[in-house]
Amino acid sequence: MGQVRRLVFPLVVFAALLAPAAATAAERTVSVQATVERQVPNDAARVHFTVSKERQGRAAALRIVAQRLRAVIVAAQSTPGVGPGDITTGSISVRRVKRGKRPVYRASESVTVITHDPNAAGDLVAAGVAAGATSTGGPIFFVGNRETAYNAALVEAFAQAKTKAEILAAAAGATLGPAITIAESGSVETLSAPQAKDSPSTTEAAPSPPTKPGRSTVTATVAATFALQ
Repeated sequence: MGQVRRLVFPLVVFAALLAPAAATAAERTVSVQATVERQVPNDAARVHFTVSKERQGRAAALRIVAQRLRAVIVAAQSTPGVGPGDITTGSISVRRVKRGKRPVYRASESVTVITHDPNAAGDLVAAGVAAGATSTGGPIFFVGNRETAYNAALVEAFAQAKTKAEILAAAAGATLGPAITIAESGSVETLSAPQAKDSPSTTEAAPSPPTKPGRSTVTATVAATFALQ
């Protein structure tokens, strides 16, 4: 029994000597957080068009909707800022409805168009209405490359966090070491989509409504822990 005690005692003393050194090293850090909020100009806009028509037969309703929607697409393609891949068609529906005692069929199809010239969004709306769209939604303005905008704010937030850490390190009589941990969070906030509005069923030229692209708010937060030397 006495031999066992002699073997254990040196190990306990050795562990006790190491504990303060490890705790001291772990305490020589500084944790900071910085948030950057930037206003970024919107460089794109999204407009939603719908074509709906009622006819006595399903085929007739679908045929007129298809013709009108093709005209809307052609008009959108000729609008500045609309390129390949910026036009996406939506769902197609045909349903039976009653008009008095006489049943008819209502067909509809939608298309979403993105323009990379947000100042021409009003021209896009006018062109779609003139081509035969029966309802429109938008324009919704947004930042086309959200990742680039967010990354720029993220770099700025980290720089601010590091500056804070340097100030605190100097006040504590230490110098700032490398970053040990870094965590980030943030968002790109844009305007919510407006409700679709009925448009006149006509192919006459309509004046372009005034539009202002505005800005989106990009927020980035960085929380970092640095070593102190």
